[in-house]
Amino acid sequence: MITGIVAALPEEISTLTRQKIGRGCCTFIAPGIVLARSGAGPNNAKVAAERLVDRGAKRLISWGCAGALNETLKPGDLTLVATLVSGQMETIDIQSPWLSETRRILSGLKPHISGCLAESKTIVSLTEDKKKLRRQTQACVLDMESIAIAQIARQHNVPFLAIRAIADPVDMSLPQTVIQALNSEGDVVLSRLLSYLARHPSELTRLVKLGRHFNAAQKTLKLAARYLDAFTR
Repeated sequence: MITGIVAALPEEISTLTRQKIGRGCCTFIAPGIVLARSGAGPNNAKVAAERLVDRGAKRLISWGCAGALNETLKPGDLTLVATLVSGQMETIDIQSPWLSETRRILSGLKPHISGCLAESKTIVSLTEDKKKLRRQTQACVLDMESIAIAQIARQHNVPFLAIRAIADPVDMSLPQTVIQALNSEGDVVLSRLLSYLARHPSELTRLVKLGRHFNAAQKTLKLAARYLDAFTR
């Protein structure tokens, strides 16, 4: 059985393989496992998920980093929730034997399994906006891609998992340096980042802090990837 994995960013791809995958492309990284780099956002994720199904995927995984919506989740925490909620407040239940088995396999990483994952079509950068989304949805975590992938999985009647590691805690607003450096596909443009940072050097401390948080999320994803064969066989 072929398992398709969608990751938005090259930094998330690198937790699964050393192969370089272009945005919008997919490739087999192991027998029965095909990985797509979608680019950020729900539209890109939907296209990537459809491409994986076309390549024969019978199960789909949303893989990567996420933002926390409550104070209990810290950078590097793994989440494996069973419920997703869209921006239109549509709820998708993804409970399945596959999810239960994956939770068991990854139990050593102490995944957060309660609550739900909320969709955001754009980056939620401010703490107050994260808390507002929490009040609206009762979600504990958010990302931009999982709902779109889950909807494709439901459309094709295939199982779905969202395996996400926390990169930014709820009490941290993202540095404007990062927001200003992003292009339309959600990739950081280094020249933009350096230019903005040169004009706003006080942002450096927060940028370094975010880097540490992102590294913690990457480390957790790399640990989870060690069990990839076990929960995709």
